[in-house]
Amino acid sequence: MTKRQLAAQETKRRLIEAGRQIICEKGLANTCVDEITGQAGVSKGTFYTYFERKEDIVFELSRFMFNEILNHAKKINGSFYDRIRQYMVDFSDYIEKGSVRLAQEWIRSVVNSPITDDGQGLYKWKLDVACVEELLRTGISDGQLKEELQVEEFAHIVVELLYGQLLCWCINDGKYSLRERTEEFCDAYLKILLKSYEEDEG
Repeated sequence: MTKRQLAAQETKRRLIEAGRQIICEKGLANTCVDEITGQAGVSKGTFYTYFERKEDIVFELSRFMFNEILNHAKKINGSFYDRIRQYMVDFSDYIEKGSVRLAQEWIRSVVNSPITDDGQGLYKWKLDVACVEELLRTGISDGQLKEELQVEEFAHIVVELLYGQLLCWCINDGKYSLRERTEEFCDAYLKILLKSYEEDEG
């Protein structure tokens, strides 16, 4: 990577971090591009080099770490349950660390069509489903899951569960740990969901 590319990457990172801090504090509707660029120490024109509008920062944040979360889960040694549990817990942990305010802004922006009409919410949904599908296919190819597993259907179930937990956490204004709630769900119910699809060991 060239010095110019590294500098551009750092500028974008500063804009994203500045946007995250201000949006978490004031909400998306009360945040303006001038505030973001001021905190990031760049010009307003620089902002538009990387983003078309302030809402794009919320979507960028929502996508930022999820490939790493998937790759981490795929490297877990153990049963497929261990892998998918790690994915779901890391997914929830990342959202929780980002703050309930940011999660609430993301939900508001994807649900409120006047704010966003470019399908970013649907894009994120499809990305999350694709990540779980990839994890499931890895389980099949490694001989941990049966080939008759309906990958697309099961991936939708997992993502719907994660999004449902996220929504409930946001409704409750983050008064409990999203990560811990996901761990509780996995320990109580995920093994039951997987049981008929796991290959017998040995």
